[in-house]
Amino acid sequence: MSSSMYTLQTNGRTMSREYFPNKWDMINEAPDEVFQQHTFQEIMEWKVAGWELPRDICCIIRATNTSTGKTREYTYRKRDAAERRLMRLMDNPEMEIAVVNHDSVHHIYLGEED
Repeated sequence: MSSSMYTLQTNGRTMSREYFPNKWDMINEAPDEVFQQHTFQEIMEWKVAGWELPRDICCIIRATNTSTGKTREYTYRKRDAAERRLMRLMDNPEMEIAVVNHDSVHHIYLGEED
């Protein structure tokens, strides 16, 4: 099996690289029976409940300002620092907060219910 070469220009430099074709056409033309079907519950368990934090991370806090739409994410190694940040964020009623630790996901919304 031979592979062809192609030329790539980046930052004014020309580089020759070996071309490795992808298999998109083969996957696109495959019949539906080839792919395993998944239920909604399986996908939710895999993508939502299947998170893993590195051992040295205590938690991740994601805060979204509902009036501006801006989101900030904070990663903490120490619980007390995370608690201080969470208390400051909760002072603003326009914040929508998600807290993820090794065991659970918590969603905090301080604004009015619609």
